[in-house]
Amino acid sequence: MSTFWHGFADMHTVASNELVIERADGIRLVDTAGNEYLDATAALWYCNVGYGRESIANAVADQLTRLSSYSSFGAYTTEPSIRLADRLAAMSPMPDTVVFLGSGGSDAVDTAAKLARRYWDVLGHPERRIIVSRELAYHGMHGWGTSLVGMAAMRSGYGGDFIDEVVHVGSMDVDGLGRLFEERGAEIAAFIGEPVIGAGGVLPPTEDYWPSVNRLCREHDVLLIADEVITGFGRTGEWFATTRYGIQPDMITFAKGVSSGYVPLGGVLVGKRVRAPFWDDPVPGAVFRHGYTYSGHAGAAAAGMANLDILEEEALVDRVKTLEPVVDTALRRLEGLPLVSEVRTVGLTGAVAFDPEVLARDPGLPERVVTAAQRHGVATRVLRGHALQFSPAFTITEGEISAIVDGFGAAIDEVAAAR
Repeated sequence: MSTFWHGFADMHTVASNELVIERADGIRLVDTAGNEYLDATAALWYCNVGYGRESIANAVADQLTRLSSYSSFGAYTTEPSIRLADRLAAMSPMPDTVVFLGSGGSDAVDTAAKLARRYWDVLGHPERRIIVSRELAYHGMHGWGTSLVGMAAMRSGYGGDFIDEVVHVGSMDVDGLGRLFEERGAEIAAFIGEPVIGAGGVLPPTEDYWPSVNRLCREHDVLLIADEVITGFGRTGEWFATTRYGIQPDMITFAKGVSSGYVPLGGVLVGKRVRAPFWDDPVPGAVFRHGYTYSGHAGAAAAGMANLDILEEEALVDRVKTLEPVVDTALRRLEGLPLVSEVRTVGLTGAVAFDPEVLARDPGLPERVVTAAQRHGVATRVLRGHALQFSPAFTITEGEISAIVDGFGAAIDEVAAAR
């Protein structure tokens, strides 16, 4: 038994049942016992270019040898930080973007939420403090993220919300959002939403959802934050899902796919409106007093640059678009199986949901299916206690897609037979 405390884990059971991954290549994992698995999830949604990319490792090693990093506070920075920020700004779907860097998605969400509040404060509207989030949403696990998360189980046990000025609305409820804006618009700083709800179960938006949110935010002068920590850098077949769904954000949070997880990296793309009082307009005292020790880390920036090179040179975002119907067809083979109620897909992402009536009687069933999938050579995880996650690396082949689906099916059949 190790002394490592796992995230989101019941250590009463996990500590004596660890699955230790030793090495990986492409989408294939090998554990310390020599067992091989197809990685159905790209780890935690992030390894978009697949494992074993020497060019990323070499870029990081070269940078660490010359300069591991340096503080980005005040006037200091490093060349890789500037190059990455310039590249991301040029890729941004928002005009005149500037980039705030951190170490991951939770950093990004906390940064965006604080920046939204600070924006209104420097404009003379400190009463605009509320951030609106959606039910079933996931926005990381820092202070703001824990309050914004739309799954009650992730907020319970901590003595109430960390931050009081958070309001949740239905995940696709534009009427409820409109009523909230009418009633409390003068108190609301921003609305935050994932283009596609990810950890909440891979829930694509309805056709009118994002156009309605755009309109409501404009009408009520509410900032719009698109949380692209999962969807950014190609997961839905576009560099940013804001483009796919016509979202008109003021800020975009990102992480995961920006470095494919080779080094922790994340940040916020900040559009023209929010940057203005801090960068462009002569607003007295308009300073954003916020940052992290590793904001703009040079080694992380080098990893991000090398990762973006791979995505571009191998046209992997276009590959996601090509594989989208292949994934949908393959996963829908599971809809007729016992225990399965629904399959949802978008881009190179999917969820295989279990029958709610079965889950009500047997809530531990999804975890047993995950364990069975491992026996059939597939590594996956449970989403919101009700579905299997599918979000592999963009380099996956059609044969590997089929093999993962076969492993899912065998695991479901095995658990169903045991019941």
